[in-house]
Amino acid sequence: MLQENEMKHVQRSVELAEIALHKGDQPFGSVLVSASGEVLAEDHNRTSGGDPTQHPEFALARWAADHMDADDRAKATVFTSGEHCPMCAAAHGLVGLGRIVYASSSKQLTQWKKEMGVTTPAPVKSYPIQEMVPAIEVVGPVEEYAEQVRELQRQYFQKNT
Repeated sequence: MLQENEMKHVQRSVELAEIALHKGDQPFGSVLVSASGEVLAEDHNRTSGGDPTQHPEFALARWAADHMDADDRAKATVFTSGEHCPMCAAAHGLVGLGRIVYASSSKQLTQWKKEMGVTTPAPVKSYPIQEMVPAIEVVGPVEEYAEQVRELQRQYFQKNT
């Protein structure tokens, strides 16, 4: 369940996705928040530099492993503009991070790409995050942000296909 005071973190993840878009990256952004509600770290996609693993969720998992103890990681929440890919979900689970809240789902992104006529296949098969990390609480999609995320993705694919 998403608390009202957590919506600002979902909004921030979408703002970070927009920053990524303006830097030439696919629009994804994420925020790592402690159990007390403190923003610990945030990042956005950085794949345009040539490294396709530079996803914000992966970066936050690495940051958490370096800066948080296991108990604090388990109580933290990652808010993200898009559902974790399998690589990021695995990193999240392996590091022992807690809850995940995502604004838009992989299923939505797949549908949006189809509607936009994007025919380039994804390099990695998409799986629902619950299949990758079944023990972690997952909240999403947060429908209030779906249209905003869809528009960011549309702008990205309009420039890059």
